[in-house]
Amino acid sequence: MEIKVCDVIMGAGKTESAITLMNTDTYSRYIFITPYLNEVERIKRSCEDRHFVSPRNFGEGKLNNLHQLLESGVNIASTHALFKAYSSETLRLLQEQHYKLILDEVFSAVENIEIHKDDINLLLNQKVITCAADSSVKWEDSDYNGDFTGIKEKCLAGDITLHQNHLMLWTFPIDIFKAFEDVIILTYLFDAQIQKYYFDMNGIKLRRIGTRYERGEYHFCDYPTVPDYARELKEKIHIVDNRKLNEIGDDNFALSVSWYERAKKVRGQPKLIVLKNNLFNFFHNIAKSPTKLNLWTTFKDYQKMLTGKGYTNGFLSYNIRATNEYRKRTCLAYCVNVFFNPFMKNYFLAYGVEVQEDVYALSEMIQWIWRSAIRDGEEIWVYIPSNRMRALLENWLNDLASGGSDERED
Repeated sequence: MEIKVCDVIMGAGKTESAITLMNTDTYSRYIFITPYLNEVERIKRSCEDRHFVSPRNFGEGKLNNLHQLLESGVNIASTHALFKAYSSETLRLLQEQHYKLILDEVFSAVENIEIHKDDINLLLNQKVITCAADSSVKWEDSDYNGDFTGIKEKCLAGDITLHQNHLMLWTFPIDIFKAFEDVIILTYLFDAQIQKYYFDMNGIKLRRIGTRYERGEYHFCDYPTVPDYARELKEKIHIVDNRKLNEIGDDNFALSVSWYERAKKVRGQPKLIVLKNNLFNFFHNIAKSPTKLNLWTTFKDYQKMLTGKGYTNGFLSYNIRATNEYRKRTCLAYCVNVFFNPFMKNYFLAYGVEVQEDVYALSEMIQWIWRSAIRDGEEIWVYIPSNRMRALLENWLNDLASGGSDERED
C-alpha cells in the first residue's frame, strides 16, 4: 500500500486542505482522527453537509459506539485515544466499509512499556510470558491478576514484542492502516517521527504531498512547498547570541538528560546554578520582559532547581504539543538538548531503519516554540543555551528563508 504524507510547516493549510477534500469527495466515507477535541468539533462544523459524527459512550463504551457508526457507514471524527482502542471487530468493519482515513498529526504507533528489565526476567523465568522467535510476547498464565494486568491485556491482544529481553514494546497493528481505502497523514518533519520508522519497518511506501491556496480555499497538491510566511520566520525568531549565556552549552551533549543527571550529583551543583543565573539574566536584564510574556522549559525532574523570580509560572513541558494557552508569550528559554530514546533507537536500527536524531530534536523544539506568539506571526526572542539545539534552529530558519523545499522521496 501507499500512504500520503502532507509534510508541510504549521499554518500551511493542512487541515483546511483536508476539509476541502472531504467536502468535495462526497462519494467516499471518511474517518478524521486528531489529538484535539476542538479539532473534532471544527471538522463537524466545517463539513456540515457530510454529517460527521463523534463516537459517544451510551453505557457500553465509545468503542462499541464506534463499531455501530462504522456499521452504519457514516463519516466519523474522533481522537487518537479512541483510534488506539481498536479490536478485531474494528478491523473487520473497516475492511468491509471501505473508509478513507485522514490522520491529523502522527500518533505513537510504537510505545515503550515502562517495566524494569528485572521484572521482565521474572515474568520470563516463571513462565508467565514466553517470547517467540519473531519477538512477539505471549501471556501464558490465564489466571494472573497482579500488578502487570495491563501488560497481560496488551499481550492477549497480540501487539507486544520484546527486544533483546529488556525492551518491551506495544506496536499498533499495521493491518488497521491497510484496511483503509486511502490514508493521508497531516504532519511536519515526518522523518523525525516514530510513525515514519514504524512504516519503514512494515515496508509501507510513502508519498509526500503538499498544500496550495487557490480560488479562496486550500487544496492538497502533488509536492510539499515552503509557504511565503515561513520564509519570514528568520526575521521574527530572534535567537540570543550572548557568549556568556551560551558557553554552558558548548559541549555537544550539554543540557541533555545525562548532563543534568551528572550536574545534579556534583557537590554544590555549580552548573545548575550557572544555568539558573543565566535564565534570570536573560529574562530580567536582556529581554527585560514582564512575567506574563515569559516561557521556559527544562526536563521535568529539574524544573524546581531552575525556577526563579519572574519566570517560574511560565514553565511549559518541552514535549508539549496540544495547547494554545501560551500564544501571547514572546520571551522564551529552551533549556534542553533532545536526543532520541537510545533503546528505541537501537530497536529500529536492528530492523535496518535509520533514526534521524537531529531532525527529531529539531521537531520537538519547533513544536514547543510554536506554542508562543510566533504562531500568530509575532516576533519572539529565544534563549537556547545548547549549542547543538541552537545550530539546528538557525539552520532550519536559514533553509526556510532560502526557500528550501521539503520534498523528499521514500
